Amino acid sequence: MTDSLDSTRLTDRVAALVEAARKAGADAADAVAVRGRSSSVTVRQGKVEKTEASESDDMSLRVFVGKRVASVSATAASDPKVLAERAVAMAKVAPEDPYQGLADPALLVKEPKDLDLFDPAEIGAERMKADALAMEEAALAVSGVTNSSGSSASAGFGGLVLATSTGFVAQYVASRFSRSVSVIAGEGTGMERDYEYSSRLHFADLDAPAGIGRKAGERAVKRLNARKAETGPVTVIFDPRVARGIAGHLAGAINGASVARKTSFLRDMMGKKVASAAITATDEPLKLRGQSSRPFDGEGVEGQKLEMVSGGVLNHWFLSTSAALELGLTTNGRGVRAASSVSPSSTNFAIEPGDTSPEDLIRSLKSGFYVTEVFGQGVNMVTGEYSRGASGFWIENGELAWPVSEVTIASNLKDMFLNLVPASDLDRNYGAAAPTLLVEGMTLAGR
Repeated sequence: MTDSLDSTRLTDRVAALVEAARKAGADAADAVAVRGRSSSVTVRQGKVEKTEASESDDMSLRVFVGKRVASVSATAASDPKVLAERAVAMAKVAPEDPYQGLADPALLVKEPKDLDLFDPAEIGAERMKADALAMEEAALAVSGVTNSSGSSASAGFGGLVLATSTGFVAQYVASRFSRSVSVIAGEGTGMERDYEYSSRLHFADLDAPAGIGRKAGERAVKRLNARKAETGPVTVIFDPRVARGIAGHLAGAINGASVARKTSFLRDMMGKKVASAAITATDEPLKLRGQSSRPFDGEGVEGQKLEMVSGGVLNHWFLSTSAALELGLTTNGRGVRAASSVSPSSTNFAIEPGDTSPEDLIRSLKSGFYVTEVFGQGVNMVTGEYSRGASGFWIENGELAWPVSEVTIASNLKDMFLNLVPASDLDRNYGAAAPTLLVEGMTLAGR
């Protein structure tokens, strides 16, 4: 990955697009170039099943004529003059949008920070094959594991160059390495599947293949002989793998674009209590080696660490320039380029840990449901209604007693957030991170 980002060539390309847009009659413009490279090897039953490699170089130009905006996508070989003229012509006939525009030049980052996001390590196909085979072998060695659904290793990077007509030009690049394996335990109708994975920006930070495989195998075996639990009210403890999804729902509910569109169930809750007093949620775009870190957002603004929720009280929305203008606020550097548009999103978002260990949370319950997996699309972000298929383990007298499957858990996210109890086991190596979470007052539909 030593050719990670040809910044000189791509900077020249985006600068040429912006200059061409001004010459074509645009009042303002910005352009981005996004370069990506990835490769992967997948094995199954000790044999290579698939090898893949991909490369992409995508560019887009956004132009403003008054309060009218248009965007065009391009390749690196496209003629800047032709693209700019087409974009300006489109903008002139577009409807006016009072909330569109470039970020205030005073907010643009002057010297983007080095967040140690790029590892130049060259990981070849043979190393990826060896890692994938080692994971599968370790998983299949676990007693009770009967088959493999596949094991894979991958490496790649993504880079972005941004230029605006206000004089901003900057770039950054982030690498990504991952390992994953999925296996099956049991036979016939009693088969169960589970998985494990590791994903990091730096290759040396990845979990060891043997450990990943062993965890996947052990998880699959523990799920054997599952049965339904009784229908009724239940206290649920979400394993961190599932709790990260709860964090994602909270982040989505405080997205400024959703608030402006009135499609969030928390749209009227700024400055009010939205979660239990035990909950503090942070977002940190400048975290060193953070999985979702970036030195500036899709508009050139450096975002600062924010306590989005403090002691259960909502403090901030995630804001891009357009979302902020619509809400009468100022962007907080959370704009993300999506094709040729910009919308707000979280970065390194985390529900902060509490003081109680996950083991003590489990021990505190006479009965309950420890959820290790959810499925289905039953989350309504407009109303907060939550209904998901779930599996995991039944808790009896403070211990995980027997595996549970084929049940549904339901509540409303408004109530779930107000009843959250965080454990102490936060792993920040995820874009949306959360510790083990306890939620009282949910409903279980089983037998």
